[in-house]
Amino acid sequence: MGRLRNKYNWKGRQQSTSVQTAAGEKQSDVQVEIQDGDVLKGVDDCNVLVLPSAKIKKQKIEHPVPKKKALTKKQRKNLEKVLEQKEKKAHRAEILSKLAEVQVPEAELKLLYTTSKLGTGDKLYQTKQSVNEEQEGGPSAVKISSLSGANRKRRREADDDDDGDKSDSSKETESSDSSEEEEDATEEEPLEKSCTTERTEEQQVLKEEDKQKEKERSEEKKEKEGLHKKEDCKPAVFIPVDRLPEIQEARLRLPILAEEQVIMEALRENQSVVLCGETGSGKTTQVPQFLYEAGYASSGGIIGVTEPRRVAAISMSHRVAKEMNLSTGVVSYQIRYEGNVTENTKIKFMTDGVLLKEVQKDFLLQKYNVIIIDEAHERSVYTDILIGLLSRIVPLRNKKGLPMKLLIMSATLRVEDFTENKRLFRSPPPVIKVEARQFPVTVHFNKRTPMEDYIGEAYRKISKIHRMLPPGGILVFLTGQAEVHSVCRRLRKAFPHRPNREHTDSVDTEELRMSRRAKKKQNVSLPRINLDNYSALPVDEGDEDRQAGIDEDEDDNEDLDLELGDCPDSDQEEKSDPSIPLYVLPLYSLLAPEQQARVFHPPPAGTRLCVVATNVAETSLTIPGIKYVVDCGRVKKRFYDRVTGVSSFKVTWISQASANQRAGRAGRTDPGHCYRLYSSAVFGDFSLFSEAEITRRPVDDLVLQMKDLNIEKVVNFPFPTPPSSEALISAEQLLISLGALEEPLRRGRLGEMERARLSCPITPLGRAMAAFPVAPRYAKMLALGHQQGCMPYIITIVAAMTVREIFEDYDRPAGSEEESNKLAGKKARCMQMRRLWAGQGQSQLLGDLMVLLGAVGACEFAGCTHQFCEENGLRYKAMLEIRRLRGQLTTAVNAVCSDVGVFVDNKMAPPTEAQVVCLRQIVLAGLGDHLARRVQAEELLDPKWRNGYKTPLLDEPVFIHPSSALHKTLPEFVIYQEIMETTKMYMRGVCAVQAEWIPKLLPQYCHFSAPEESPSPWYCPLSGRVKCKQQSTFYRVSWKLPAIEMDYPDGLERYKLFAKIFLEGQVCPKMQQFSTCLLSSPSTMLKTWAKLQPRTEVLLTTLVSEKVDNKTSLEAAWKKNDKYLLAAYCQWIPESLHPEVTKSWPPI
Repeated sequence: MGRLRNKYNWKGRQQSTSVQTAAGEKQSDVQVEIQDGDVLKGVDDCNVLVLPSAKIKKQKIEHPVPKKKALTKKQRKNLEKVLEQKEKKAHRAEILSKLAEVQVPEAELKLLYTTSKLGTGDKLYQTKQSVNEEQEGGPSAVKISSLSGANRKRRREADDDDDGDKSDSSKETESSDSSEEEEDATEEEPLEKSCTTERTEEQQVLKEEDKQKEKERSEEKKEKEGLHKKEDCKPAVFIPVDRLPEIQEARLRLPILAEEQVIMEALRENQSVVLCGETGSGKTTQVPQFLYEAGYASSGGIIGVTEPRRVAAISMSHRVAKEMNLSTGVVSYQIRYEGNVTENTKIKFMTDGVLLKEVQKDFLLQKYNVIIIDEAHERSVYTDILIGLLSRIVPLRNKKGLPMKLLIMSATLRVEDFTENKRLFRSPPPVIKVEARQFPVTVHFNKRTPMEDYIGEAYRKISKIHRMLPPGGILVFLTGQAEVHSVCRRLRKAFPHRPNREHTDSVDTEELRMSRRAKKKQNVSLPRINLDNYSALPVDEGDEDRQAGIDEDEDDNEDLDLELGDCPDSDQEEKSDPSIPLYVLPLYSLLAPEQQARVFHPPPAGTRLCVVATNVAETSLTIPGIKYVVDCGRVKKRFYDRVTGVSSFKVTWISQASANQRAGRAGRTDPGHCYRLYSSAVFGDFSLFSEAEITRRPVDDLVLQMKDLNIEKVVNFPFPTPPSSEALISAEQLLISLGALEEPLRRGRLGEMERARLSCPITPLGRAMAAFPVAPRYAKMLALGHQQGCMPYIITIVAAMTVREIFEDYDRPAGSEEESNKLAGKKARCMQMRRLWAGQGQSQLLGDLMVLLGAVGACEFAGCTHQFCEENGLRYKAMLEIRRLRGQLTTAVNAVCSDVGVFVDNKMAPPTEAQVVCLRQIVLAGLGDHLARRVQAEELLDPKWRNGYKTPLLDEPVFIHPSSALHKTLPEFVIYQEIMETTKMYMRGVCAVQAEWIPKLLPQYCHFSAPEESPSPWYCPLSGRVKCKQQSTFYRVSWKLPAIEMDYPDGLERYKLFAKIFLEGQVCPKMQQFSTCLLSSPSTMLKTWAKLQPRTEVLLTTLVSEKVDNKTSLEAAWKKNDKYLLAAYCQWIPESLHPEVTKSWPPI
């Protein structure tokens, strides 16, 4: 029966299967409805009422959702294997992507060789086929990926042979491993169906992620290939340098040479690099040479190196030119007033201020390929500004296709200011550290720290080093010029050097020294120790001088223990010892350049070099032969009071970074020793780094320069260490009062007013002031100096005020009575010349500025010779600097205002009385906030205020210095250049002014009262304005000033007064004939009931609408509309006069 049942109607069923595909596509006319609303379709045409077979029902699994069945053990194991393989594949892709990121480009692989095959000519890395050949096709077009294994090609061929029905499954399995495919192929059909429902969603997500990753990788590869192609196009550049053999040998011993490749690679791959190299590593001299050899100066650009001091810029340019065996025309320098830069210059050393001026002329610095900021640890103001500007210039240059590099170098640098300052550098620059110093330096601390007599302690330490230690130069760090001269005088007296006497018999001197040491050893007795009073200091905090480690014999070491201690009573400093001469030289910034250069020359035969210097020797200077450094641990800095502006020089402790910098001076040419005149405990209390100069000085000049560079919001500027907000606010207030910046909004919302207060735009006057390389106050004086032919005198006064200390200081202590008498004679001669230059009458009221003007004029008239300066108490170096600054300011003035036509006149005649008055007024306009008033008799409550002056911001009295030309005159009001605090607070650069000038020239500092009723306001025909008398008081101190003639204050009252004067015919004389025919009196305009008459309101409204309150604005309104005011004026006269008035209108 089974067979019959199977064979029943077999032909009909066979026919239905043959046409099944066609019947499935056609729509049947008969539909059979079953329960639950299901409809059966696809019925055969042969028998429309026959239900479909069971096999056909199986194909309807697509529509209903199948019930999930629990997986068997075999299915679960297979699924776990698949997931495990997918996880491995994902990790493998992640690892390969990470390796691809750090993969070396093919261009670099071609350049690499294996060390095992050196000399055989075989390369480790063979040349691969180019990208172009791969893109052309061929067998190399198919790459084998490690992600899919080695069977990818075989699978592709198998996929091509598959039927169209299996295309979906092949796509799914194509992304899996070969092992996964084999397992899937052997799986049974039920397992495949059950797994597909579980994995479809997961596979779709993985597919999308894989596609996105592949797209990203392909894009990255394209970008990298493009970059590599560009880099491959650039040939390697090497500029040969022909150095002398001895220089090359010494150069190879420098630690920086070992880091050359690291530095150059970092600079090639990054826009900005920070280089921290210890003192003595050779970074200042060698890094410019690295860049020169790498071709950074061969493509039309040059290498710029900035130094904080002029001495360093000059000496480094000479040193690098000597090492490279090039002329000074190729390796040049440029400082403020001099330089040897030519068209062929490739390496340019300069001060930071010179580069800042170049930024103002060319913001992108297009002639530079590399900028090196050297000695950045000094944190000078210009260095900070330059770093902030260059952090924006370098990316801008690279965007425009003009690549530029920035290299910041220092021995000791607070790297966090750069790496953690996101405003300065968005991506932190790499920091390269050169650890090793060229020669080791042993540091010795004192057991006790002398708080007062550190100068005497320095002298004793130098004497002991000179007597007891082996040959080698001594470098001493002190705080100021007076201390340097004092120690130099004592050392020259103790160890005299007579140039005429030859010290050739070194054997005799050595025998004398040995005999003297033997005598001292015989006289040495054991010290008595008092057990009740002894030091409880631990051994490690004792006198490290005893562990000096000097390479001498044992006897010398015993002498060290006895001689190099801290016993001030054991020295015999005043005894002269000519047998061991000491060649003593001073070094400070105010010293003449030729005397500064003496420290670089070798000392005379048989002598030891000793350089007594200020912190000017702390920077890049390398004084040859220095082996011993004596560090007093102090520095003299200029401090400014942020509120009062009072400046004072104070001696403070140095930072640990500065102390290490000073110690490094001893290890430049030989192993050295640094003797610190303070204990290690005191050293531990030092600050780590020096305070940035920008945080302790006024920033008004910097704000003006930045405004000139169109940086309106100075608060947002990327300072490495930003100045305080108080300093920025006071600087903007000063510039607003000088007229360099526009006044901010005084009405409106509080937030808008606050924003406007810190972002005031620059005015045309401010642009002109920014062109002058002087402080803003002096620049305002130059901008006003063209009146009455005063420009040559203003240029001279400003140059002399900018250059400090033009007179010699004769108040220093003398070493002997003879020297004291000599100094007294020179001082008397100098004071006599000052009185002569001050003059009489109006000239004397110009005060100290007249003395400066007379001194410069007399020196220039005499030819600015060294002899004239020495005879009259002038510093020759300062006079040369004034001469150069005069020339620079003259050029700047002619560039800003070509009509002036000023020139440097060495035979300049003294100013006339009228010119002196004008000069005093110009000085008042520039230094208006530096006004002082003599204390009145009724205000003299304290004897210390006698002959004193009161300033607006100081509670204490200030005084005119005894050396001033106005010391005996004591005018009521004076203007001062600055206040210096010594024993008292003294004013420098004093000039007398008159009280009635103050409200006229300084209205921004005065508070005016209401106009006085007597005399009543009047019309000035010359200016065409309404004038009045007004009382005023000065600033915060409310000094009462005399009533002066002023323009009537702004307001409606001024329009009413002008209308009254206009009706009276004072403005236009042609209207006087109608003044007698007016229908109302002109004084009606000023009445309180004036609004009752319509004609007054019409006239007033017409004037206010065009802002006409003076003759100039009235004429401008008539040029726009010749019928202006006609209708309003006709209401004041009878109708019979209207035609006549209309014909003569406007009545000009």
